[in-house]
Amino acid sequence: MKTVCLNFQIHQPFRYRKYRFFDIGNDAYYYDDFANETIMRKTADQCYLPANKIILEQIIKQKGKFKVTYSLSGVVLDQFKLYAPEVIDSFKQLAATGCVEFLSETYANSLVSMADGTLFESQVKAHDALIEELFGQRPKVFRNTELIYSDEIGDLVQRMGYEAMITEGARHILGWKSPNYLYCNALNPRLKVLMRNFRFSDDLSFRFSNKGWNEFPLTAEKYAGWMSSLPNEEEVVTIFINYETFGRLQPKSSGIFDFLKNLPNAILKTGKLKFSTPTEVINDLQPVSAIHVPYPISWADEERDLSAWLGNELQKEAFDKLYELKDRMRSCADSTMLKDWDYLQTNDHFYYMCTKFFSDGEVHKYFNPYSTPYEAFINYMNILSDFKIRLNAFVPKNAKDQEIANLKELVTEKSRKLDQTEKELKKVKKEISATKLSQSKIAATTKVETTKPLIKAAAKKPIKKGKNV
Repeated sequence: MKTVCLNFQIHQPFRYRKYRFFDIGNDAYYYDDFANETIMRKTADQCYLPANKIILEQIIKQKGKFKVTYSLSGVVLDQFKLYAPEVIDSFKQLAATGCVEFLSETYANSLVSMADGTLFESQVKAHDALIEELFGQRPKVFRNTELIYSDEIGDLVQRMGYEAMITEGARHILGWKSPNYLYCNALNPRLKVLMRNFRFSDDLSFRFSNKGWNEFPLTAEKYAGWMSSLPNEEEVVTIFINYETFGRLQPKSSGIFDFLKNLPNAILKTGKLKFSTPTEVINDLQPVSAIHVPYPISWADEERDLSAWLGNELQKEAFDKLYELKDRMRSCADSTMLKDWDYLQTNDHFYYMCTKFFSDGEVHKYFNPYSTPYEAFINYMNILSDFKIRLNAFVPKNAKDQEIANLKELVTEKSRKLDQTEKELKKVKKEISATKLSQSKIAATTKVETTKPLIKAAAKKPIKKGKNV
């Protein structure tokens, strides 16, 4: 019996405010709180909460036969805590069913796997600790940011203790092979590899509401029929999509929620298909062969490579300048700096700088808050410049930076003392003014009390009549 492995990615970046050149060194707060809260609340109401409700209902209705997997970034969980804590509660309800698995990934949904192995490992550990804290699961299967994978990355992931990875079933990698099997890493066969079926995944994410598509409208029964008609020897269909497909990428009016409601029953009633989590898949199946991926692949765009994030000079410059700071950040213990460091690494900032304007241009525009890639680059580099100034105060790069840091600390201390002295002077002036006012009132009262008898005496003294002239 074939198994359907249904996986959902959930991620939202912290968006930056417009950060100007003159803000550098003067303002260390980078975030557009209004945009972040507005987008999160809207997405929670349109997608996360209604989709989670449907999935919970279907798990109960199907008595545990319907199973799904989530990949939540640490960044999106941070935003849930700030703006939509009820979403975390809904995921806890799903976790309690025993039919939901949570995948491991990098905390910041970053490109750190392309920069530094040690830093990559620390980010993954931070993410998994948060998942375990919130949902009581320690992830066993890893999915890298944007499904980025190579032989070397897979080998590193296995040595970190993970049993499997999910990546893109790219045509240029698979060739004549089908993605509907379990594979293993070419360098380290102990790591099993699940390959995303991009046809079935993209039918939902991109084609579902396209009236020009020759398969429109797509029903759950038709979708299940396609899967059940696959060759008998094929073993697993791995679906991996953005969770915002439900209610955002595909609006409610398209019927996408009705599709989600009907899908479990449509799949199960074929008698040829069942649902499994990635851990169940790797426990039930054996790899058919190794998959050789010498250069990194991803699930993005037609190329299925890293060009969406590192395809032009702007992106490479920003990426290099960011990770020049990695060694010094290891010596930084300030919690605010560490959070800013995490959020600076989020892959979306590099995605915004992409200069593709052809087949995949519309997809990039949808996710981009900037009007041009150059605006995204300038804003990011301004923020990074300020971050470096702050880092110099905590971890100076050299003797010159140490001297500057000392001078800055001295100036800050003098400014603090001046502010304190100014406050004390204002307080003293206020007290003196109050004293003078009080004395004036006393003097005026005394004067009035002194003159009262004289006025009374003058009033009683008879007025002499003058002589007639």
